[in-house]
Amino acid sequence: MTTKIYAIANQKGGVGKSTTCYCLATALAENGKRVLMVDLDPQAGLTTSLGLDPDSFSLTSYDLLIRPDQVDVVSLIVKTQIPGVDLIPSNLDLAGSEAELIGEIGWDRTLKESLKVISKDYNYILTDCPPSLGVLTTNALMASERVVVPVQTEYLAMRGLKQLQRIIQKVQKKGNPDLQVKILRTMHDARTIHSTEVVEELKKVFGGQVYDAIIKRTIKFADSSLAGQPILIYAKDSEGALAYRNLAKEVLEHDHKKTNN
Repeated sequence: MTTKIYAIANQKGGVGKSTTCYCLATALAENGKRVLMVDLDPQAGLTTSLGLDPDSFSLTSYDLLIRPDQVDVVSLIVKTQIPGVDLIPSNLDLAGSEAELIGEIGWDRTLKESLKVISKDYNYILTDCPPSLGVLTTNALMASERVVVPVQTEYLAMRGLKQLQRIIQKVQKKGNPDLQVKILRTMHDARTIHSTEVVEELKKVFGGQVYDAIIKRTIKFADSSLAGQPILIYAKDSEGALAYRNLAKEVLEHDHKKTNN
């Protein structure tokens, strides 16, 4: 089984990283893929969004990064209520990992090495990165073949992209030259000219690096998070659910082409 590893990253919070992670995972699972999500955010937004209590886990992504040789990595994996989708949860323990990792040789490749043990069991591994460009995000980028960047359709969000691009370029030079970048336009409000202009500007500036799928702003995302379910289950016929299914379709088509080239 060939495993695709994707990082979901943006240093700005509140742009839909965790939502994108579990909705894309769900949509890929609907297409028969086995997916593992890794919560790399000490705030544990992904874990919480799935209706799980971060404090209830004694083993988390902290152990994946800090103690991979002392724990059975498989024991970190928990089943979710989404068929075909598993999770390595997070909690605040992970906050201490940055300081611990930075002193290690090859600290930026720790996640990549740890995932090798379990990658054969999954078609996709999606890492949900924290809203920063530090040690955890760098580890995710070094381990991935693609980084999906959710970008809120507003001008300030576009400006923040440049900072992220600099980090990605460093990672490409440092040891992951094939890392690809794809931008996902999120929280789009079709009623405002401003949001529509940014949607078009992102496509104009970044061209083929932008997914065609656009995630519109809707209260159903918040409602589904409160219910501890992805929108594809909570409101399976909604516009938001359809948008993430379209994203999964693009992801699968691109990976199919790449495999056959």
